Amino acid sequence: GINAEYGMQSLSLAARRAAPRLVRTYATPVEFKQPKVDPQLGDYPQLPPISAQRRPAKGWWNNQERRNFGETLPEQYEVLSLWAPDVFTISREKALKQFGIAVAVFLGFVMTVRANVPDRPAAPRSYPYGGLVAELGGLDANKAAVYEAEEE
Repeated sequence: GINAEYGMQSLSLAARRAAPRLVRTYATPVEFKQPKVDPQLGDYPQLPPISAQRRPAKGWWNNQERRNFGETLPEQYEVLSLWAPDVFTISREKALKQFGIAVAVFLGFVMTVRANVPDRPAAPRSYPYGGLVAELGGLDANKAAVYEAEEE
């Protein structure tokens, strides 16, 4: 009856737990490859992705966007137009070198200013009775600056 079915189920469960797993249970990484031709474009021409910023500035029907009337736009026109982020022609090494020079000039300026700051033209005022502690309420937090003159 019922106990026999339960015994068989628990036996098969125990057998499944004891048997080594031959199948991987974790996710297998999938490598994504961009197709050569986008199937959603159909028969639209596959133009090379060249930024309009690389085109010469004059000689176009529309000088602002550097294109001629009726010219076919590339698929990624928003990214390749003049309104896209700038296209840089500087190498990474040259950019890091220029950034390092800028930081060195800034730190040199800061150190020069710090070294040439003049002394205070007047001595700060000193107060009697330990900085007027009792007169200002008796708390050390309220104490006026006590000035000890430097000996020369």
